[in-house]
Amino acid sequence: MNRTALLCGLGLAVTIAYPLLVPNYLVTIGMLVFFTAFIGQSWNIAGGFAGQTSFGHVVFFGTGAYTSTILQVTYGWNPWLAWPVAMAAGGAVGWMIAVLSFRAGLRGSYFALITLAFAEVFRILANSVPFTKGGLGMLIKADPRPINFQFKDPIWVYYLALLLCIVSLLIAWQLTRSRFGARLVAIRENEDAARALGIDVFAEKVKVLTLSGAMCAAGGTFYAQKYLYIDPGIAFGVDKSVEMLLVSMVGGAGTIFGPLIGSFTLMGINEVTRWLASVVPALKNVQPLSLVVYGVMLILIVARLPDGLMSLFRRPTIKANSRHA
Repeated sequence: MNRTALLCGLGLAVTIAYPLLVPNYLVTIGMLVFFTAFIGQSWNIAGGFAGQTSFGHVVFFGTGAYTSTILQVTYGWNPWLAWPVAMAAGGAVGWMIAVLSFRAGLRGSYFALITLAFAEVFRILANSVPFTKGGLGMLIKADPRPINFQFKDPIWVYYLALLLCIVSLLIAWQLTRSRFGARLVAIRENEDAARALGIDVFAEKVKVLTLSGAMCAAGGTFYAQKYLYIDPGIAFGVDKSVEMLLVSMVGGAGTIFGPLIGSFTLMGINEVTRWLASVVPALKNVQPLSLVVYGVMLILIVARLPDGLMSLFRRPTIKANSRHA
């Protein structure tokens, strides 16, 4: 057994045992770590592996949240059955945005801005059309039974978030071993060179955004079932897009474990700053203290660790080889 497999097995054992050993509020924090890592990985699939940086990934999150909630509240669907439909809807929106954007030749900052525009359009639509209840939002009836995708014990919500995170890690791992993933990396590094090698750049970018959209929509459904309420500001708010991007960039975009490392780091900072604000009188009125720390950390990482925190765990093989060259 190699070192990576051993560390992964140990980490899995720790995460499974964790909620059995800590109080409920720490179980909730652990759930948020894995949930944020999951939606961060959905961004990383497109933005990290394929280089298709998006500022509006929340459009997929909100699509999944609203699709499953509307099916459940308005049409009486079981949320477990509505979940895959919500994922399909997120994938369809990803396909639509990809086709419209990439057929127009948008890339780089232009693509990032058009995704932000789509997210804002969807937010306005959710605020306006009657079947989303507009700005009032949609409330899911509380019925804490597993068959209703609701759980009395937060441990089970934690394990579901952990399972989602593991699935996202396996998807990212498979990308690193597949031809599809290799084509995405080629596109990320140089689209024109990839096209010259015979790669269908348009088709590959449409595929990856469809996959990314479906994953993110799954996160939207999970969020709606966890908190039993959504509105346009929650479902399509830009803060979720920033969160997805941030955990990937801090941890290491284009890596398997980057979003997970970034999520652990940022959630840790959030809890530490909250504790400091409660014990240091001068910081009690500094509400966005965690955001200030996030910003400073992002600046430092971009300046000193452009490949994110994951670069700290890599062996300096290139430098070692260059000395012997």
